Amino acid sequence: MEQTKQFRPFGMRDKIGYLFGDFGNDVMLVFVSQFLMVFYTQVWGMAPKVVATMFLVSRLVDAFTDVTMGRIIDITPQGKDGKFKKWIRIMAAPVAIASFLLYQSGLKDQPMTFKIIYMYITYLLYGSICFTGVNIPYGAMASAITDKPDERQSLITFRAMGAYIGEFIIGFFGPIIIYERVIKDGATQVLIRNNGDIFPVVAGGISIVAIICYFICYQLTTERIKVPPLAKEGLSFGKSVKMIFSNRAMLGILGGTVCLIFGNLLTGGVNAYLYAYYFKMPAALSTYNAIKLGIALGMATLVTLVVKKLGKRESISLMVGFAACVFATLSFLNIKNPWVYVGIASVGFSGVTFFGYVIWGAIIDVIDDSEIKTGRREDGTLYAIYSFSRKVGQALGSSLVGYALAIIGFQPGVKEQTQEVLNGIYKLATVAPATLFTLVVIMFMLVYPLSKKRVDANAETLRLRREGKEAK
Repeated sequence: MEQTKQFRPFGMRDKIGYLFGDFGNDVMLVFVSQFLMVFYTQVWGMAPKVVATMFLVSRLVDAFTDVTMGRIIDITPQGKDGKFKKWIRIMAAPVAIASFLLYQSGLKDQPMTFKIIYMYITYLLYGSICFTGVNIPYGAMASAITDKPDERQSLITFRAMGAYIGEFIIGFFGPIIIYERVIKDGATQVLIRNNGDIFPVVAGGISIVAIICYFICYQLTTERIKVPPLAKEGLSFGKSVKMIFSNRAMLGILGGTVCLIFGNLLTGGVNAYLYAYYFKMPAALSTYNAIKLGIALGMATLVTLVVKKLGKRESISLMVGFAACVFATLSFLNIKNPWVYVGIASVGFSGVTFFGYVIWGAIIDVIDDSEIKTGRREDGTLYAIYSFSRKVGQALGSSLVGYALAIIGFQPGVKEQTQEVLNGIYKLATVAPATLFTLVVIMFMLVYPLSKKRVDANAETLRLRREGKEAK
């Protein structure tokens, strides 16, 4: 990589722009993870296992589309607006439109076969093609904005803040807008507002917000590091798989990320049912997400200091381990009061929040480590492989919500669930994340080898290499 000289220095403008990029990503992604299953089961009346199967099938497609997009990025020459930014400009409108097409409540009376076909087409269009086309270049762009470790971490911190703000907006306002709580014959019921017709209205608003966010990201960020294109023969899918299993750092970060995202989205998906049916208090979910945002924003100022002192691997293991302990405790307490549960769970989730602040810097460390070993800078391909691991976690989290709900006997379209089903929902919301977060700690401490000492040594080696090239 070579650094050009004509650009303004890295600063707050870049960080704000990069924040808006992930804000745009997450307002769509979080709405999908928290409410798409609700839409399909409660509005369209589809069986949870049918939706779950679609989520898994789409991830098989992603194995090819993600790596293909990564290779396209790596072999594409530098453009006038950089190597990565142009994809944000090209894909912003398509991904927003594809997101909107998912939630068409007007089709709820169509035959089930039609709805299943429509579901597959629109979800693959959104997740496997359009979201891949914007998210992979956006994530890989961090390496081109700056090559200084401290500046990268501050950039990643702002990215995480954008994601958490987006998650808060959907998590706080989503339940309030989507659900309505009514008293009928002395019993409390939680219903989907307007028989589900609220979904396309909300989805349309989210799509408009996403386009605006991508525009801000494109305008404010600057690519300063020139990444030369690779030879077009590049890596095949088979070589990409081989790369994963021959690179311990990649294997560790992929395994840990799959478990973390799996646990995170499984919890988020189940929470939509936990607060609506177990606690009968969907507004408590909004409070839960509001507290999580407060913790996330408060944590932002401490992340860089903690990482600088302990290292990414070490601090991730500590904080995610704390989250695992909290959810394990909740599983034994069988709490009935929603506000007590909100207080404990939101504090415990701070460990997952910390992971979100640090992990994007860790994948850049893996890319740096690979460059030292191979002499090739493959931001697009390596980031694409990592992105696919996140989608695997997302698919597992989203699809297994459907399978698990089917196993415990949840009935789609039914206003009242049995007590056995409610107890099952509670266990899903606590035991599953506790187990998966424990696996995250194991992956980072026993498999992922990039300790603070090794990361610092890699950064210095690459700095000297670049200075050597410039000296020639």
